[in-house]
Amino acid sequence: MSKLNNFVAIDWRSGPDRIYFFFKDTDQFSRYNNGDEKVPNEYPKPIKGNWPGFDAYAKHLRFGFTQTRAGDKDIAWLFFYNGERPWVCAYDQDNDKADAFYDLSNSLWTPILPYFDRIVAGTWLEAIGHKYEFLFLLNDGTRLTFHTVTQKINHQANAILPGLAPYKDRLVTAAQIDPTFSDNLWCIFLTDDQFVVFNMQKGAVEGGVRNVSGTFAGLTRGL
Repeated sequence: MSKLNNFVAIDWRSGPDRIYFFFKDTDQFSRYNNGDEKVPNEYPKPIKGNWPGFDAYAKHLRFGFTQTRAGDKDIAWLFFYNGERPWVCAYDQDNDKADAFYDLSNSLWTPILPYFDRIVAGTWLEAIGHKYEFLFLLNDGTRLTFHTVTQKINHQANAILPGLAPYKDRLVTAAQIDPTFSDNLWCIFLTDDQFVVFNMQKGAVEGGVRNVSGTFAGLTRGL
């Protein structure tokens, strides 16, 4: 029986690279350390009290990702519903607290609003040379790119992410991992406790479907 269903993964870049997982049904979260490739034994932990300023909204989190801004300030953009309206929280990773909240309709991210309910995950493309561009994965496997300076959106309605077609009906969430300076990988999590790896340089899924119990052993602990 699958344990990973209603959850959101986000990358974390302040200090050692990590992925955080929000389990919305149980109000818990877990952490995967990219460096030693493990989930520490003390996880999962309760969200309440551990995400200052954002913990009250975590149950309504839709997707999120990290951007490093001027002055080496790492911000996790956390997109969620505040009541019936889409909002976004700028979470300061360096100080580990919510920094600001914005109604999506009055924010930097306004152009993605028509796609909000279809977005599964997002990531920053700075690592492959696009400093102001972000990539979003939609729930049908297609991609949406957004340039924060020009405010331009590009969505090709029939262009499924290369290699993702067999899994397009199983998409749950995704987070970026950069194991080397030349490898930028998007771990795309699927139903049935599985995932695939999308190589952002090559623009293709690498290998086949993988089990969370391998690479992410310990992620389902306590769920």
